[in-house]
Amino acid sequence: MLHNRTALRRARSFLVPAAGPAPDGGRVRLRTLMLIRWVAVIGQTAALVIVNVSLGYELPMTPAIALVAASVAVNVHASLTRPGSAWLADRPAAVYLAYDLVQLSLLLALTGGLANPFAILLLAPVTVSASVLSRHSTLLLAGLAVLVASMLAVWHLPLPWPGGLHLPALYIGGIWAALVLAVTFIAGYVFSLAAEAQRMSDALSATQMALAREQRLSALGGLAAAAAHELGSPLSTIAVVARELASELPDDSPYKEDADLLLHESARCRDILASLAHKPEDDGGQPFNRLPLSALAEAAAAPFEHDTITVAIAQAPQDDSPQPEVTRKPEILHGVGTLVENAMRFARSRVDLEVAWDAREAHIAIRDDGPGFAEDILPFLGEPYLSSHGHESGGEHMGLGVFIARTLLARTGAEVSFANRPGNGAEVVITWPRAHLEEGEHATGRSEEERAR
Repeated sequence: MLHNRTALRRARSFLVPAAGPAPDGGRVRLRTLMLIRWVAVIGQTAALVIVNVSLGYELPMTPAIALVAASVAVNVHASLTRPGSAWLADRPAAVYLAYDLVQLSLLLALTGGLANPFAILLLAPVTVSASVLSRHSTLLLAGLAVLVASMLAVWHLPLPWPGGLHLPALYIGGIWAALVLAVTFIAGYVFSLAAEAQRMSDALSATQMALAREQRLSALGGLAAAAAHELGSPLSTIAVVARELASELPDDSPYKEDADLLLHESARCRDILASLAHKPEDDGGQPFNRLPLSALAEAAAAPFEHDTITVAIAQAPQDDSPQPEVTRKPEILHGVGTLVENAMRFARSRVDLEVAWDAREAHIAIRDDGPGFAEDILPFLGEPYLSSHGHESGGEHMGLGVFIARTLLARTGAEVSFANRPGNGAEVVITWPRAHLEEGEHATGRSEEERAR
């Protein structure tokens, strides 16, 4: 069984690239293109043998086998000159796929041209390019595919049909038109999907990095508080000894000044450790430290306050229920903080945070007096790399930051909505189910499980 697992792992390592980002400029592994070519070689060889031997159709086997052997030689040469794990840049990868396209077109020219059912495989190199290569390379390969399809429509050796069957030119023209349309639309569609997947992957990576940074800061704060607590006892001992020395030494003693200095510095160290132990950011390292939702909103907005923009925080209870007390989580701190920062970048003079709650829900509304969101992008806010304000606002794009904030807040069970205020300004409302928010870490885990279902 152990040997079987080892063999499976080795096979998987060959077929599936190891996780991790490609080096700068890397588009696709050489191993992937070699594997695709080996599959093509096996398929082409099998088709030639079956048609020529089993079905009894006479094909120009010598040049056809020579073309297949050329692909074998290219693959063997590539495996001997470069490791299979090497990443190919855009241009070398496009050259590899262009060779596959030309080799296939020559093979089709020997075996019926567009009348050959396998002419559909002309789409394969273009589709692979659209999924991993640049737009420029994909357009070049698509153009090459259209060119070879056009040549195959007018120049090819006929298939040895029984009874001298001859396909009409109109039918061949229809096949050519279908291939050209398929190359165009499939390449464009696959390229769009691949680009969207890449943007989403980059945005999720940025989200994970932001969350990891917040968690490291929280852990560092907890470590600082613990260190301050542990150093308190020896520092108190030093202060007691220094005080006794200072009181026992005569005023004219040469050590009197040193003892007073030691006492003064120990008191200074005690004050520093006390302030370090009570810094607000250190509370993030304590998983059971809870605080009112309005205080958490204030802590999230505090790093972004400055003199030119007024930040006001108001409480708006909707019934007689008490204000929710929540665990200080990096996800909430970073998510709310990013949305506040975004509002402050576009506000003219003021940003308002309103914390509202009732027995069922809790809300944080962030409002600014800036130009507001562009109407045409309101339905798409929260997607990666989408600008969250209109271009007329003059601000930089904040789409990735908003996406990260929305993703982090969703981990805590929140829903984020975006709207424009009557008149001027934007409004972002974060809504939690109150039970979810107050249950802390358990609620987060359960909400993620529910979304997974």
